[in-house]
Amino acid sequence: MPTARAARTPARNATPDVPGDGGRLHGGVPVDIALLTVAIAGVSLSAPLAAATAAPALAIAFWRNAMAVGALTPLALWRHRGELRGMGRRTALLSAGAGALLAVHFGAWLPSLHMTSVASSTALVTTTPIWTALLLRLRGHRPPTLAWLGMGLAILGVVILTGVDLSASPRALLGDALALLGGVAAAGYVLLGAEVRRSVSTTAYAYVCYTTTSVLLLLTCLVAGAQLGGYGGTTWLRLAVLTVTAQLLGHTLINRVVKGLGPSVTSTAILLETPGAALIAALWLGQMPPVAAYPALAVILGGLALVIMADGKNPSPSGEPAR
Repeated sequence: MPTARAARTPARNATPDVPGDGGRLHGGVPVDIALLTVAIAGVSLSAPLAAATAAPALAIAFWRNAMAVGALTPLALWRHRGELRGMGRRTALLSAGAGALLAVHFGAWLPSLHMTSVASSTALVTTTPIWTALLLRLRGHRPPTLAWLGMGLAILGVVILTGVDLSASPRALLGDALALLGGVAAAGYVLLGAEVRRSVSTTAYAYVCYTTTSVLLLLTCLVAGAQLGGYGGTTWLRLAVLTVTAQLLGHTLINRVVKGLGPSVTSTAILLETPGAALIAALWLGQMPPVAAYPALAVILGGLALVIMADGKNPSPSGEPAR
């Protein structure tokens, strides 16, 4: 998904994706707040659904993106065919690069859900703002002091959490490492997407990006020997629900509301994905993290909140997690 700050910048020569009137729902509830609530609920389902789906993690990653491409194809070819044809070489390469990083993100994060708890995996993969800020620092941007404080606090939480998971099992520690890798890859995906979205609509960008991701994940599944079919009806249903709730509905609505609510409000709300996913996993899967993990999760979320607050006061770009 494009960065919050970049998403507020209108794309030149791009067809608007979702018309908005900035109006209100019945009862005076702001439309953007209502849509953001739906989006957070959608992405919160991502980790528990993936953990509960009886299919290889790499296959889940592939089908999630391939189904999204299938859903986007009619809109992309009907309303954005000219835009897709007019993409320059640089823009197409950046979109494909974002798709490659998204493939790494899903290919690392989804397997982690079967190695460590949903709560730990989700908290670690949502450290994307930290890695985004560090990548921006390498490009010459200077994060404010509050951002550095938040990064230090979040990293301390990561160290505590990985220590707790190591005491549980080495497999859980490997799951933590994969979730962190997924967060780092998402940061690169966010930054490339932000650059593309300066001149390309969300639909055109997502179509090229998701297509690239699907192709790379398909090749990975074939090489790894991951089973791509032969599932029961419940598994296919869960794959479809995962695609609609997290891949399409969650991401699309977040991109829609960030223009009205701003990056700080939207990014802070996205932090609710971690407790939301943990609650769903506890109620549905009976999966409870170790008691010692809760302070670490709180420290990570507190650090991320500081990074996002600093981003709201800083004109440099930032990113949001992409699950």
